[in-house]
Amino acid sequence: MKIYTNKNNTSTLKLLIAANLAGKKVELVDASFEDDVFAGPRSLPLLEVDDSLSFFASNAAAQYLFPILDLSENGQCPQMLEWEATRLYPAVNIVLTSKSVPSDVKQVLQGLLQTLNGMLEKHQYLLGDKISAVDIATWSTLYPVYYNNDLKQIYMADCSHIVRWIKELADAKAIQEAVKQWGGSAAGPFGAPSALGIPQVASLASPVGTPDQDVEVGPTPEEIESAKDNWLNGLKKLQPRLIQEKLVLPVKGRKNILITSALPYVNNVPHLGNIIGCVLSADIFARYCRLCDYNTLYISGTDEYGTATETKALEEGVTPREICDKYFELHNNVYRWFNIGFDYFGRTSTPQQTQIAQRLFLKLRENGFVTSQSVDQLLCQNCDRFLADRFVEGTCPHPGCGYESARGDQCDKCGKLINAVDLIQPKCKVCAHTPILRPSEQLFIELGQLEPSVRTWINANEKSWSPPARAVARAWLKEPLRSRAVTRDLKWGVPVPLEGYTNKVFYVWFDAPIGYMSITDILTNQYEKWWKADKEYDVNLYQFMAKDNVPFHVIMFPATLIGINEGHILVKHIYATEYLNYEDGKFSKSRGVGVFGSDAQETGIPSDVWRFYLASIRPETSDSSFSWTELGTRNNSELLNNLGNFCHRSLSFCANTFKGKVPDLVLTQADYELIALVNREVIAYVQHMEKGRLREALRHVMSISRIGNQHMQSTQPWVLLKGSDDDKQLGATAIGLCCQLVALLCTLLAPYVPDTSRKLREQLKIDTTTLRINPENPSFLQYLPSGHVIGKPEPLFAKIEPELLDSLRAKYAGSQSDRTERANKQNGVDTPAVGVNVAELEKALTEQGNKVRELKASTKDKSVWQPEVQKLLDLKKQLAAAQATPQLAKSPSTKKADPKERLAAQQPTPGSGETVQELEKAIAEQGDKVRKLKASTKDKSVWQPEVSVLLDLKKRLAGLQINK
Repeated sequence: MKIYTNKNNTSTLKLLIAANLAGKKVELVDASFEDDVFAGPRSLPLLEVDDSLSFFASNAAAQYLFPILDLSENGQCPQMLEWEATRLYPAVNIVLTSKSVPSDVKQVLQGLLQTLNGMLEKHQYLLGDKISAVDIATWSTLYPVYYNNDLKQIYMADCSHIVRWIKELADAKAIQEAVKQWGGSAAGPFGAPSALGIPQVASLASPVGTPDQDVEVGPTPEEIESAKDNWLNGLKKLQPRLIQEKLVLPVKGRKNILITSALPYVNNVPHLGNIIGCVLSADIFARYCRLCDYNTLYISGTDEYGTATETKALEEGVTPREICDKYFELHNNVYRWFNIGFDYFGRTSTPQQTQIAQRLFLKLRENGFVTSQSVDQLLCQNCDRFLADRFVEGTCPHPGCGYESARGDQCDKCGKLINAVDLIQPKCKVCAHTPILRPSEQLFIELGQLEPSVRTWINANEKSWSPPARAVARAWLKEPLRSRAVTRDLKWGVPVPLEGYTNKVFYVWFDAPIGYMSITDILTNQYEKWWKADKEYDVNLYQFMAKDNVPFHVIMFPATLIGINEGHILVKHIYATEYLNYEDGKFSKSRGVGVFGSDAQETGIPSDVWRFYLASIRPETSDSSFSWTELGTRNNSELLNNLGNFCHRSLSFCANTFKGKVPDLVLTQADYELIALVNREVIAYVQHMEKGRLREALRHVMSISRIGNQHMQSTQPWVLLKGSDDDKQLGATAIGLCCQLVALLCTLLAPYVPDTSRKLREQLKIDTTTLRINPENPSFLQYLPSGHVIGKPEPLFAKIEPELLDSLRAKYAGSQSDRTERANKQNGVDTPAVGVNVAELEKALTEQGNKVRELKASTKDKSVWQPEVQKLLDLKKQLAAAQATPQLAKSPSTKKADPKERLAAQQPTPGSGETVQELEKAIAEQGDKVRKLKASTKDKSVWQPEVSVLLDLKKRLAGLQINK
């Protein structure tokens, strides 16, 4: 193994320590950024394992070299490495390389060190009693601070536990040898903190992404010459503007980009993890493509068929179609508020979906890849139906897991797929009865026959996929592919067009990806022009998703299209993400945990702030976490103090000093050097964008803002404008160049914060036809022509106060049901458990209590039994509410087979002893309750259940009146 590195790179020290502790031999190779081994700027150190495996991210490389402690299940290790890379590392580099450290940065670093000190007070090492990759990465980053007496006194005087930890590690022979090999000493690695002149990484203004390392000091002559040429001629080199027709179809001679985001399921409002994993990431990339003048089509829609829809419909007592209509609108509204710029947002429950899916299936069958098999399925005799995967729960059958609430398709604990019949002690999710096994004839796709073609295709294309996508694909291919059922015994879905199977529908895994085609067809009426290869034009398919959707997009869907053999295009670029966690836990749609899209709307925080923050923590290489505190920090430090301050100061100087007319530039050699440095960031931005690394690209945009702030501070135009004529010229040029930088930022930020970019365009008085990117030759262009007059500058962002964040954290704690209960209590409203009677709750409470006791006796792993404890507490709350509500306490139980009839039977019916007078009184009281709730909150989820109760009461009254 080889480590390619430049000098004074603390990230290289991480790799050397990791290798030494693991007893692995590595060769240190001096390198520069011109070497062919690098993918682009700022990619040192590089760990080359062999010809097929290299690591550019130092923390990932350290974890590969030293995988002794694996805490990936609960996310501590990756989260801490992410924290070190995006928070600690940038702060330390500013301190090491700045002549005058800003007070806010000093405070940030001191706060970060206090956090570490608190962790080390409890444990010997950062994650417990064993050394981990987190210790290696953090120790290496703090090495130059600790061994500089002045810095140590400033930042570590009150950090006795950090000092103890650093000394202990420094005494280890393996670490001493690594430091010696790296070239460090007790005097510190850099000598004077300002020796490098330029920070090794972007400043704290942009602490996003992995710490791609050092930059060469100063631009090369070639970079300066290129900067001059592009500054003078860059706009002329842009290709002619693509005139976008209303009907978006592939265009000859253009780069045609087809973008999809995984179709969100319509059983709940999307949470922030769903949004950044799919639709927002795809939207950022689509907006970037349009900046580059690529012919771009971005489509998505709601995935509406399957068991989850039927389950939700049963829960809410409505039809599957009504559920889909309801949640389609909820999704659509959320995405509109987030400014997701679909060309079309459709749905899968359409005639086009049925037509295309049935035709493709028949072609696949005609080609010999569909067989029939009799399979044992779980039949609930109480409900009189075969139980599809999500209608059954039980104990996970996989060795070492044993999770007792595994679904019939997948275990949420171990993540492995499950056949429902393999569940241990299965229960019907609707009625809790134990199902029996019965044979059922089903159709299967023979993936094993298609496996050679799938493997060949993956091997040829996986290099252009994100790491999570590659990892999932490789995991699936470790074992042979097996036949997979494509039909199921349901009613809500695309009907199977074969005699003998008309009472079945297609599995959603087969049906949903075809939704991309049917949605395209609804928009264009010519979907095959986008989805079938054509010699006249080339279409590149990009797909965005979270990693749990990867198997369907890299195995099942491609295998289906290969088997159909009609020339459909296959995906070239899959940009999957890891998971976004919520504070100290996980987002969960099923349990209503986390911040949901509708919640974000209600906070009063602009959608651009949400978009920026989610992009900056996008889990590209490892899980990341949403934090209310960090949301405020990023807004206040990065958007407000860095970006917003620079733009407003620059444009205000122009407006107040030059009456809004952008000064003509008389550029010096130093100015061209600045432009060359900015070009590095623009090049890196394009390189990362083209590879779907949206978080990394954003980091380089914020670096441009930092460079602009530094330029204004160093030139001090407010002083120059009071001096000689030459000084005034220099001052005017400085202001003009800063205004041009604002135009560049307006362009590069457009994919991330479209509202802010629009405001900046209005202030700059410039339209979108000018603000474009040349992806073949990325550079800083002279966007504002000579004599251009800007508009009125306005602030772009507002400060988010800590008090607001504290209140939001409290408001969105717990599950959605918890929040509804809290909101009702604040308004003096009781929340009865509608539709549930006391007897059923008492029985469920007893069963859940037994389950919790058994789990606690079998394992000390809190993550296993804690969710069940929460369910127990929820049941206790429901029981207390039901006992306090006479109608519910008296509500009769039923053993009817039809779940809908069972739900209906839980409400009193005509002849059950109710009188017209009682119901009229109940209606009046319920009406008052609904009016009060609607007046107190706009949150529909709070008062909608009470509206349903009111409507039920009115129906029962009408029934009594008709009977009388």
